Amino acid sequence: MTRIVSWNVNGLRAALRKGFLDFVAAENPDILCLQEVRATPDQVAIDLPGYAAHWHPARRKGYAGTAVFTKTAPLAVDRGLGERAPDTEGRVLTLDYPRFALVTVYTPNVGRTLARLAYRARTWDPAFRAHVCELAARKPVVFCGDLNVAHQEIDLADPDGNRGNAGFTDEERAGFDALLAEGFLDTFRQFTTQGGHYTWWSYWGKARSANHGWRIDYVCVSPQLRAGLARADILGDVTGSDHAPVAVTLD
Repeated sequence: MTRIVSWNVNGLRAALRKGFLDFVAAENPDILCLQEVRATPDQVAIDLPGYAAHWHPARRKGYAGTAVFTKTAPLAVDRGLGERAPDTEGRVLTLDYPRFALVTVYTPNVGRTLARLAYRARTWDPAFRAHVCELAARKPVVFCGDLNVAHQEIDLADPDGNRGNAGFTDEERAGFDALLAEGFLDTFRQFTTQGGHYTWWSYWGKARSANHGWRIDYVCVSPQLRAGLARADILGDVTGSDHAPVAVTLD
């Protein structure tokens, strides 16, 4: 069994003060993918025995960035999306394993005023899709992270009130549709078809305690991995970030 956990930690240094190491010890994943680490390796004193760390920090200090901690050494590590969409914000980290390629992603938020929507729809989403499809041409793919989109109406508590807002625009949802059209599977939806399951909650208005949230964090896999997909989870009781970790177990 391979346990993969993905978590937007909203700042790794802050998460370390909020029980991050206890969470990792209890969950004991084989691969831990982090988004929005907002730090460089030299800024973080972190001790995870048995794990090797691979980082892709943003050039801008205290912003974005991804990291993967893994018990098994990958065959290769690749950072970014190449010339398709130069990644100076540390948003994509790819590790190659014998059975699959693993990609963790922190998709750009289009912003309250939708200032980055055109970039997201015309550049980022097509570039990321091309990246995972290129990987999938040679072996199965697992991609996980904060995709910054609620795919369906059941993926957020107030779809009518948020239609056209960041994270629930037609363009962003179409970008996720295009990934699924390539054959990738939203693992959580392989087990759960009901609404009310969210991975992000605003800090405002006690949204988390009221479960007034959004499902914007995903683990998706190539169809070849479906037969070995034992479970997919949202670890909603885990605090320390405005996001909950998501996880899959592959046989």
